[in-house]
Amino acid sequence: MLITTEQVRLADYTTLHLGGPAERFVPAATEEDLVAAVRAADAEAQPVLVLGGGSNLVVADEGFPGVVVLAAAGGVEFAADGDAVAVTAAAGQDWDEFVQRCLAEGLSGVECLSGIPGRAGATPIQNVNAYGQDVAHTITSVRAYDRLTCGIVQMAGADCGFGYRTSMFKRQAAGALASRGAVLNPAAATGRFVILAVTFRLAVSPLSAPVRYGELSRVLGVTEDERVPAALARAAVLELRRGKGMVLDAADPDTRSAGSFFTNPIVRASQYEALASRLPGDAAVPHWPAEDGQVKLSAAWLIEHAGFGKGYRLAGDPDGARISTKHALALTNPGQGSTASLIRLAREVREGVLGAFSVELTNEPVMVGVAL
Repeated sequence: MLITTEQVRLADYTTLHLGGPAERFVPAATEEDLVAAVRAADAEAQPVLVLGGGSNLVVADEGFPGVVVLAAAGGVEFAADGDAVAVTAAAGQDWDEFVQRCLAEGLSGVECLSGIPGRAGATPIQNVNAYGQDVAHTITSVRAYDRLTCGIVQMAGADCGFGYRTSMFKRQAAGALASRGAVLNPAAATGRFVILAVTFRLAVSPLSAPVRYGELSRVLGVTEDERVPAALARAAVLELRRGKGMVLDAADPDTRSAGSFFTNPIVRASQYEALASRLPGDAAVPHWPAEDGQVKLSAAWLIEHAGFGKGYRLAGDPDGARISTKHALALTNPGQGSTASLIRLAREVREGVLGAFSVELTNEPVMVGVAL
């Protein structure tokens, strides 16, 4: 039986510790409960927000005027898949515990995604990536509830529309969809498909996947494309993430964030060349090749060189949001701030970078009830 509670404070369920109350809050302890809760809300034409670990979410101070369903069902299953192993994680499975479990089973392919907060069900939505790995490399299928047909579907990884920090699921959540008279609220971060489980194909190996991230290879003391013991790769990634305040720690206020607040912008080659030509001779924005001849820029470099250093906060807002003291890409709530304060800071940073470099930053976290 589903238990519904009214006016539950969502700040207690987000890593930013921000967000007002949910009009109705439904914990879903099983996959069946998750489907039933979403189906019931749709039948009542109620806006729906499916909540996992709350690690990539910015919720308005006013809260959410609808039904928040907490995906709390965890679990991991293993099955042979040729010379590899298919590992299926329930949507509510803690992600870092999943990574640990896979390494304990002698599997590699997700070790560089260690330390990322949140739940497994969110990983295909964001196409979570870090230190040269992203889940699109290993996801083979996603099981989901289709809110349009009210049925369960199994989608191949190749059909998920993965891109840089995005997917078909994320793009669909940005648009409205009418279903049986119920409008699926685009601000709810829950689109047509509700993720129920994700299956990964992982290699049976004590060694990591090839190391393909410069910072990580330097810490490990190897050249790119070398392999190292997977446990060693995990340890190095955790060390790097802790140094940037990107591993949750109640004693570290810099970890009260939604991770990287902005994605690294991808620009046309001509736009990059125009930017590079305006910089002083000894300055160079870090950049990498992207698809279709485009160029990916470092958002952190742009932010800092636009005048927003680590620890920066808005004038006259001593208790509000600030840029992390460890990493310029993370906007944090170190005290008793508000979502409004965070959004004001994000806007100032975005507008400052646009004015300095003619590059517009895009927020990575999902915005619920707020917008930049």
